Amino acid sequence: MSNEARIEEKMRAAGMGDAAVSAFLHNFRSLSGSSPLMAESSIEPVRDLPDLESLTAPGHGEIDPGLLQSTVVIKLNGGLGTGMGLQKAKSLLEVRDGLSFLDLIAKQVLSLREKHGDGLRFLLMNSFSTNADTREHLSKYPDLGDPADLEFVQNMAPKIDADSLAPAEANGNDGLEWCPPGHGDLYPAILASGKLDELLAAGVKYAFVSNSDNLGATLDGTLLKYFAESDQPFMMEVTRRTPADRKGGHLAVDKATGGLCLRESAQCADDDEAFFQDINRHKFFNTNNLWLRLDLLKEELDKNGGYLPLAVIRNKKTLDPRDGGSTPVLQLETAMGAAISCFEGAGAINVPRRRFAPVKTTDDLLSLRSDAYVLTEDFRLQLHPDRQGKPPTVKLDKKHYKLVDGLERALEKAVPSLMACEKLEVTGPAVFGENVRIEGEVSIENASSDWKEVPGSTYVNETITL
Repeated sequence: MSNEARIEEKMRAAGMGDAAVSAFLHNFRSLSGSSPLMAESSIEPVRDLPDLESLTAPGHGEIDPGLLQSTVVIKLNGGLGTGMGLQKAKSLLEVRDGLSFLDLIAKQVLSLREKHGDGLRFLLMNSFSTNADTREHLSKYPDLGDPADLEFVQNMAPKIDADSLAPAEANGNDGLEWCPPGHGDLYPAILASGKLDELLAAGVKYAFVSNSDNLGATLDGTLLKYFAESDQPFMMEVTRRTPADRKGGHLAVDKATGGLCLRESAQCADDDEAFFQDINRHKFFNTNNLWLRLDLLKEELDKNGGYLPLAVIRNKKTLDPRDGGSTPVLQLETAMGAAISCFEGAGAINVPRRRFAPVKTTDDLLSLRSDAYVLTEDFRLQLHPDRQGKPPTVKLDKKHYKLVDGLERALEKAVPSLMACEKLEVTGPAVFGENVRIEGEVSIENASSDWKEVPGSTYVNETITL
């Protein structure tokens, strides 16, 4: 039996349908195709883009109730946050004032419905790891609807033995044989779940998709109106890169097609790394806030047998991620933003940094909990206007703060003010006292293993030794 046949048999046995199987086999066939890397010589920088801040035409500032009736908000909610020490859906992590990501998302949707009518639809793309936690948590928001109706579940991808290219086997520990397929699975998953056809049958034409850990990504009336009037099939929100974004995927122009494309760090050759990290050359990065025309998405999916031919990212791992000596495997993933290359006429728009406030590490979480961000009346978490679009750079040593428990220890008395902070670096165990204000670039160092308090004071461009 061929490796392709073995993969299909394994996926079918796990209950995955045509769209999921077709999508993964497309990814698998890429292993014998051309290089997965996107050479600098094959792309050009993006020079100019429409700017959200310049869209000042009359009526663009308000949400059109008619458009809202034709729109669905989709949040990607498949992550567990294991890298931060969590054993549940990452969206259940407390962000501000006792509220989790999921609480704030639910409140955002309910706020929009209260203000503009009940037409707005809402969906989550969960994973097999997050759907139970999510359903239970959403049951406290009955006005949202039945939690079971608010989700579709992403597929699983088989890990591939790096030597034989057969589906990896873990000798009875089936859980080690599967991995997430990346958020590019959005497209076959929403089709296979039946949700795409349900939305189209109900007259829903537009989808706004974003990550559940990005609380700046809310439905914006200006963007919705602009997207609807542009008649684009696909639109990506991008924002200007800062030094903190050097490793993030950037937008580019494909020389061969003249269309937009997305290059992720895993698609960059070592020789091109300097170009990739040049934030003045490649100015825009993908916020993972996407706008989709659902009718045109359905056409593309049908044309390709239930999936979009996205660029494949090959991640080299070991079968057991906790055992570096276990069988080398390949995890084949796709990014949903890569679909910008699949639609003729796809576009992008430059948005302010306030629409991008994700939490990938405890560094990010400290920033969001500080006064550098504000929680709006309609439950959006945004970079404070006085920051002028530039978030503080926070670097906490991984030994003490990689996991959420370490950050909670540091903030058990108070959260420091980062309103005027350019960069905060903390080395060693430190507890912030009340009324700590960080301005400019500040380093806090504690060489001992004892948790020591940072006294309440204003610290400006200095090193604090505890």
